[in-house]
Amino acid sequence: LAVDEINQAGGVNGRPLELVIRNTRGEPERGARNTAELIDKEGVGMVFGGVSSAVAIASGNAARDRNTLYFGTLPYSNATTGEAGHRFMFREPYNAWMTAKALSKYLTANHADEKYFYITSDYTWGWSVEASVRKFSGTEDTEANPGVKTPFPRALISDFRKALEQAAASDAKVLMMVLFGDDMVRAMNIAYEMGLTKKMQIVVPNLTLGMVRQV
Repeated sequence: LAVDEINQAGGVNGRPLELVIRNTRGEPERGARNTAELIDKEGVGMVFGGVSSAVAIASGNAARDRNTLYFGTLPYSNATTGEAGHRFMFREPYNAWMTAKALSKYLTANHADEKYFYITSDYTWGWSVEASVRKFSGTEDTEANPGVKTPFPRALISDFRKALEQAAASDAKVLMMVLFGDDMVRAMNIAYEMGLTKKMQIVVPNLTLGMVRQV
């Protein structure tokens, strides 16, 4: 819709816009290849996307190597514009640090001194969200507040069930589910079936309307 409106108004500097689309499948290597192809073969002037931070970082690096702007549309990892940042990388959403800082006000007021259990997607977004939430919630002691990592991408239902069984077996009062997209949807449905929504306070740091509707 935006491209249509811009083109109807004369384009950008008199030039019409065209969207050229590739699918990364959530794979960083494919994202980097797609970005290189879009720039080298299609001659695009800017690349945007990256539904995962790992894809955005890899794609942004490929764009940087070609002196082309990369605009991350859904990377929440601190690393995206932190240690992996560069002058060709921009982001649209807030980062993990901002997420944790906002959440900490509620967690401190309602769940201070309670034990946490973390289920975290095993890639850059998950790592940075967990680290940031632990810092702001005072749960950096991983023995007192344990956690498990789940594969990314392509985690199985069995991976989430195993992680949730460990959470259920703990005496944690707060279950921090650092999962996103379909992973969060599947894990939340399992947690509901297991009765964990009545036993623990479940917190999902990053939500989109689409995720909520699917759950």
